[in-house]
Amino acid sequence: MANSTFKLCALSIGGVIAFAHIGALGHLIRSKGPQYPVINFPAGNYSSYKVEAGKEGYSIEYRANDPAILESQKSLSLDKEKRGLFGGGNESRREWRRDQYTMDGTRNLGGAVDGEGKSAKDIECIVADAGARSQGAMAGTSIAAGVGVPAVIGIPYVGWLAAGWVSLLGGRLGSAAGSTVGSVFNDC
Repeated sequence: MANSTFKLCALSIGGVIAFAHIGALGHLIRSKGPQYPVINFPAGNYSSYKVEAGKEGYSIEYRANDPAILESQKSLSLDKEKRGLFGGGNESRREWRRDQYTMDGTRNLGGAVDGEGKSAKDIECIVADAGARSQGAMAGTSIAAGVGVPAVIGIPYVGWLAAGWVSLLGGRLGSAAGSTVGSVFNDC
């Protein structure tokens, strides 16, 4: 009886293994050619991609944030005849202007742009403005300390407080004046 139970278990296990092999072979035979990978591209307003697939393989060209270049072209042709007391003359003028714009609508000035969208000129102006504000604040505070503080320090009980306010006001006014002067001199 033990021998027949062993044979029955071996036959059952062999049958399950045979059935699994037949199922695996059937799955391999029924498969429909090569399978291509599925790639989910991040899609946005300015992204584009092109996929070419063939028997030898596939190629993918993907561009993230690829907006069309926005351009504006203007031209002016002017032919003018001058008349005057000391003689006439002709003026002929031809002007042509071509501007490129970024996707947020600002005009491209041709400088390099960092990761935050600031050109080299913008960064230079920010640094120059910081220096001008610092120098202006120092000058304004020293002028207020020399002129305004002696005038208000003699006020009873609150003279020391008024002197501090005058110094702070001089620093703020000097900072604003320094920024204005710096932007004029640095062409910002």
